[in-house]
Amino acid sequence: MQQLIYYDEEEEWSKALLLYNAALKEVSTKLEILNNEFKLAHQYNPIEHITSRLKSANSIARKMRIKQKELTVENIVRYINDVAGIRIICSFTSDIYRIAAAITKQNDVTVLKVKDYIANPKPNGYTSYHMIISVPIFLSNDVINTKVEIQIRTIAMDFWASLEHKIYYKFEGKAPEGIREELRQCADIISYLDQKMLSINESVKKYDKDFNGGAVVNNNIDYIPNSLKPLYGSVHSEP
Repeated sequence: MQQLIYYDEEEEWSKALLLYNAALKEVSTKLEILNNEFKLAHQYNPIEHITSRLKSANSIARKMRIKQKELTVENIVRYINDVAGIRIICSFTSDIYRIAAAITKQNDVTVLKVKDYIANPKPNGYTSYHMIISVPIFLSNDVINTKVEIQIRTIAMDFWASLEHKIYYKFEGKAPEGIREELRQCADIISYLDQKMLSINESVKKYDKDFNGGAVVNNNIDYIPNSLKPLYGSVHSEP
């Protein structure tokens, strides 16, 4: 990442980047495990793809100017919640809430804030599910809970958000009303598309169930026998 803060805080910023990078790795690994578990238990993959990033120096500086805060490491850590960010792209809106619930259940994850822009879209039409969580980062002599923002969207939502983001920066947040209105209309179309695709997927699942005489894929994620669970974390001592 481009150098951001004053030279006398370089070491402090390097430590912050160490934590944010570690937090991204921690959360990305958790999501990969959850995704693989879903594929094993349900023969279904709810996550299309995952991206992660550290917020650019320019974006952080711009955000600090908007907040009218001095550009220091302490202020960045205190006031910027999305320095470390992960985006999860799903096929269906039902997957969004399923993944969010699975993340919340992790016993070392603390959910700090949730914004459901699917139930309550932004005025410009933006839809997504945002979570700010913290995970413990274990250092050699300390444990630091570190923030990560997670955005969960469908493919259609992500397409709209990507286009809106480009237009926002093209016009520096002041796009002509005609373009903004067309974007809002596209957001409505995308919402309708997501609903129709979910409906089709539910119909397909119902068809599979009826076609197979009522047989369904095992939906019990707790599929590891209780007798085996302790063995995964224990060492057998040979006599």
